[in-house]
Amino acid sequence: MTPTTVLDITQHDSTAARAGDKLKGRVAFVTGGTRGIGAGICRSLASQGAVLAAGYAGNDEAAGRFRDAFASTYRTEVSIHKGNVGEAGDCRRTIDEVIAAHGRLDILVNNAGITIDKTVLKMSDEDWFKVLNVNLSGAFFLSQASLRHMAERGSGRIVNVSSVNGMRPLAMRVTSSSVSTR
Repeated sequence: MTPTTVLDITQHDSTAARAGDKLKGRVAFVTGGTRGIGAGICRSLASQGAVLAAGYAGNDEAAGRFRDAFASTYRTEVSIHKGNVGEAGDCRRTIDEVIAAHGRLDILVNNAGITIDKTVLKMSDEDWFKVLNVNLSGAFFLSQASLRHMAERGSGRIVNVSSVNGMRPLAMRVTSSSVSTR
């Protein structure tokens, strides 16, 4: 039988914006975490006490504002990590950065995804491979890099977010309907 660990709340813990401490001490990395659904996932994890790492692709200024506002609202540690989820090297680098910044990684949320809204006949090879690289290969390479660390530690969770379009395809819209890892 494994001993049960009880999470301790002390008088110095700030729980003002929290719903609970179920994830206290856990580190979560959310790709696409600085806006939209990813930011909502970050809010949910932080409200449960998780330390957050949020991935983003482009807007450094907006990501910095997210980090600052998030840290003051939830009174939790948060880091931001810029990378292209469609590049295997960036996937590995951002996972390494999260572990270097926080000492561990307990939860990976593969949320980042793109769509190129074109019909089958207008979709170029470049468009097709860009969507595949971000929505499918990115989730694989991030999971692979995370699993190495999680397996070494003996625990971890990976959550893959998918698009509703994978379950309810749009006519002639090939990328969202066929590659639904987002």
